[in-house]
Amino acid sequence: MYDRDMLENKKILITGSNGFIGSYLVARLLNDYENIEIIGVDNMNDYYDVRLKKQRLEDLENLKKNYTFIEGDISDKQFIDELFEKNHFDIVVNLAAQAGVRYSLENPEAYIKANMIGFFNILEAVRNHPVEHLIYASSSSVYGGNEKVPFSTEDKVDHPVSLYAATKKSNELMAYTYTHLFGMKTTGLRFFTVYGPKGRPDMAYFSFTNRLLNNEKIKIFNYGKCERDFTYVDDIVEGITRVMDQGPKEDYNLYNIGNSHPENLMDFVYTLADRLIANGLLPEDFNIDEHLELVEMQPGDVPVTYADTTPLMNDYGFKPETPLKEGLDRFCKWYKEFYKL
Repeated sequence: MYDRDMLENKKILITGSNGFIGSYLVARLLNDYENIEIIGVDNMNDYYDVRLKKQRLEDLENLKKNYTFIEGDISDKQFIDELFEKNHFDIVVNLAAQAGVRYSLENPEAYIKANMIGFFNILEAVRNHPVEHLIYASSSSVYGGNEKVPFSTEDKVDHPVSLYAATKKSNELMAYTYTHLFGMKTTGLRFFTVYGPKGRPDMAYFSFTNRLLNNEKIKIFNYGKCERDFTYVDDIVEGITRVMDQGPKEDYNLYNIGNSHPENLMDFVYTLADRLIANGLLPEDFNIDEHLELVEMQPGDVPVTYADTTPLMNDYGFKPETPLKEGLDRFCKWYKEFYKL
């Protein structure tokens, strides 16, 4: 076990604080550290059910800790500049982004605004108001159609297959440039298919659950011949917290955070159905096979994601390992309670 006192008395900015990962991270830090001050920023957009964001915010405010939430958009330069001028942050964690691969086909402008302009504003603010460490969310999607597995941060990632992936790759390039030019310390974290309670409704496990409970069919892309490195949200947060607490190893850093155990999409669906039945959300005689529609690959999707987390383990002593069955069971229990089923 490593010493967890490096974040005591630090002032931390977390953007996307009412998002899926952001809300977990804020709660974790407030619960783990006595003398920590956190400012959370989120624009509360309606990309998905705002009730979820409001519930996450309510849960955080109920902790009665040193936490301040400010509603605002990181793509608003004046807002970000004023935020940094009023506060001296020690650490910045940028999790605010327009997420989702498929939505980038419908609304590309949202990705340029949040992921490019927003991240640029954060970099400029950190340049003008230096911090000890800037940590930002990247994504496994940057690996595109890479066929060499597991994916390593040493691999070339020059062929993104979605605009979302291209914006995340651009974040890494921008961070590298600012690190090189202005002496900043930055760490990018490539997250692999994050799931868990309080997640985003557009994510597969969540949307599958909604459809199955409505007795609808679910589409299985690439005829089920997909593998995903599903990573439980607590493991993602553990990784972020260790990077925050132990600090950057170099000036510019990049890590994968994934379970390093790709699951076949069909196995994932069967496990989800099993947990939905076990938690009384589906009847015991439910036949999942009757609800599957096998279809071709969706534009922007990749057949396999698979994280090499050796550098994370070597530098921070951590490797995600929550089993899929356990993680999905926790999700099902939360889903039942949240929607009062």
